[in-house]
Amino acid sequence: MSATLPNVSAALAAPLTEDRLAALARVTDGLDSNGLWWLSGYAAGLASRGTAGVQTVTAPVADAAPAGRLTIVYGSQTGNAKRLAEQLARQSEAAGLPVRLLRADAYPTRELKDERTLYLVISTQGDGDPPDDARALVDFIAGKRAPELKQLRYAVLGLGDSSYPQFCAIGQRLDARLAELGATRLLPRADADLDLETIAEPWVAQALAKAKEALKPTAPLATVTPLRPLQATPPHGRDAPFAAELLANQRITARDSVKDVRHVELSLEGSGLHYEPGDALGLWPVNPPALVEAILRTGELDGDAVVEHGGVRLPLRQWLGEKRELTKLARPFVASHAAQSRSEELNGLLAPDRQPALAKLLNEAQVLDLLRRYPASWSPDELVAALRPLTPRLYSIASSQKHVGDEVHLTVAHVEYDDGDGLRWGAASNHFARSEEGARLPVFIEHNERFRLPADASRDVIMIGPGTGVAPFRAFVQERAAVGATGRNWLFFGNPHFRSDFLYQVEWQQALKDGSLHRFDLAFSRDQAHKVYVQDRLVERGRELFDWLEGGAHVYVCGDATRMAKDVHAALLSVIAEHGGKSAEDADDYLNTLQQQGRYARDVY
Repeated sequence: MSATLPNVSAALAAPLTEDRLAALARVTDGLDSNGLWWLSGYAAGLASRGTAGVQTVTAPVADAAPAGRLTIVYGSQTGNAKRLAEQLARQSEAAGLPVRLLRADAYPTRELKDERTLYLVISTQGDGDPPDDARALVDFIAGKRAPELKQLRYAVLGLGDSSYPQFCAIGQRLDARLAELGATRLLPRADADLDLETIAEPWVAQALAKAKEALKPTAPLATVTPLRPLQATPPHGRDAPFAAELLANQRITARDSVKDVRHVELSLEGSGLHYEPGDALGLWPVNPPALVEAILRTGELDGDAVVEHGGVRLPLRQWLGEKRELTKLARPFVASHAAQSRSEELNGLLAPDRQPALAKLLNEAQVLDLLRRYPASWSPDELVAALRPLTPRLYSIASSQKHVGDEVHLTVAHVEYDDGDGLRWGAASNHFARSEEGARLPVFIEHNERFRLPADASRDVIMIGPGTGVAPFRAFVQERAAVGATGRNWLFFGNPHFRSDFLYQVEWQQALKDGSLHRFDLAFSRDQAHKVYVQDRLVERGRELFDWLEGGAHVYVCGDATRMAKDVHAALLSVIAEHGGKSAEDADDYLNTLQQQGRYARDVY
């Protein structure tokens, strides 16, 4: 994010000249929140030298020469890349290495030509796209403006989901491109799947060792006094979830709707967990018991058989219910099952020229389908080893903590369908759907700094959220009302039918009545012969939409990444080109600039 200094001239007119204020603005431009807090502490440390009785922490000098500094840049969609990059930065600091940590959209690309040691930790979103915060950096490195990098030593950790054919494609692309530009690999690229610890943790350890070899710190360490109290590690997180009580589990679509969407309320009382609008709630799900039993029957497996794997001993039924991924197929398991079943047909799908067919299989089939279509003899031990570990699911939070207190609300679409061979379910959505009030569910907060309301509450906001993508905007409207924001709120919402699928209809009507929602555009795609989607409404309202953008509005998009987000992006480009009198290239630059300014943010999945 770009740093802003509201009223800085007035606030600092006495101690700083205008030249120093300009220099300060240049230093802080592009720093994320971690960098700004670190810089504030560093400045305080300099100011307090010689003062007795001040608690201090030690950190390397921020402006160490690039040749002696490690730069870690991350691009993250769901928070995993950010978490690993922060882990590597902490370990590097503890080892006494000068290090800076930057989100990809805060990295000044002009500095790449002078960079000496660079680590990239980057995820691949969906089927081969960069995370939103890394788009500009990826385009720069891939483009004609990228400089020769013969002086650069680098390493890349890619994160992805092997249920997509373009697994870790962005990490692979960046790794190859940096080598093409003349840079030298410090260690081979690693590609981490959803069970990222098995690949990522060894890579982080190797990366730290290589950084110690490559960097010999010569600058003294500075004494830094934090301007805010050092926060204790929250008692509950991804690896130590909180058992939240389920307070409400209410269907908010009509009974005749093809969609079963739930409004879920959970208690966070006593957890110490806090969240902001834009954050997500993670749930460690338990697979549907009926699905587990179907897999045991199909594979003729004994659910009580004890399996030891990775130092853990559990009955097979518990492994499949609580520890292994059953509702999402991944390429490695397809390959293992092809070998186990000796199926030429299945093995043929793994050929490079069969990627579309493989993508269809990964998108539509589950583990049970593979076992039924291509019979194979798996032992309990082999099956547990071949399946991916179960990973948490993230849901955009649909409430403001200022409004609901020690609660968190979600909008959950229950995935349940009959594929002609029996019912299939989504792991987490089914876990929610079958849980009764009073149940305890293992949850944690996943912070999302990329998807934040504007710090300036007088700014207008445009929210585009069809289907369950409306969830964070319920939180946005609650938050803006709670803080008395003076900026206007404009919501675009869509779903198939007005009568059966109008999520939170009464709440939106009340918000319009009390003034916490100023504009509301609806697109119910199947209520007329010609389908109408939110992107169509954007084009229809193009003149006003562009005027809002020109007036400083922030625009947010939440929902499906595979189609909706791309269609909305294209609609915004069309609006900007038509009503801004811009070429397609200039419209793209305009939208990229909004994103770099933190005024165009997407939470897509």
